[in-house]
Amino acid sequence: MTTRKVQLLSPDKQTFEVEWDVAMRSTVVKQMLEDVPEPEEGSEEQLDPVPLMDRSCVANVLEKVLEYLKKHHEFDKTSASQEDREAWDKKYVEVEDEVLFHLILAANFLDIKDLLDLTCKTVAEYIKQCKTPEEIRQRFNIPNDFTPEEEEEVRKENAWCEEAPS
Repeated sequence: MTTRKVQLLSPDKQTFEVEWDVAMRSTVVKQMLEDVPEPEEGSEEQLDPVPLMDRSCVANVLEKVLEYLKKHHEFDKTSASQEDREAWDKKYVEVEDEVLFHLILAANFLDIKDLLDLTCKTVAEYIKQCKTPEEIRQRFNIPNDFTPEEEEEVRKENAWCEEAPS
């Protein structure tokens, strides 16, 4: 028996053929295809590609998202250990910040909760490693748009945050 496939079309017109069960891991794709009937036995009929027109799903990002979905589908089929999953996930998110942020956007658009949780948790870990707002700005290349006076005012308003508990 052949595995049912679906084609996903990125906004930059790249087509990706994926196993049906892998694509169904995205709630958005699942909802788009829930009314598509099973093809008849022996039918060669192809579905039109599913258009993913959100900018977050450009080809290079969609390819990385599909890598995640395929691997986690494989993990589920083989009953992989939690340690194996976590080790793979940790390596998966070892990417440049720009890629990580695009993965967050794509996971959000495609409604892939596990991927969204993983990528957001990774950014949160990066933020926790920073001790000051200045370190966060440097880590994520965020310009400081406060004047020194505005910054001082914010510090005064939020002085309670700096106070150590007794």
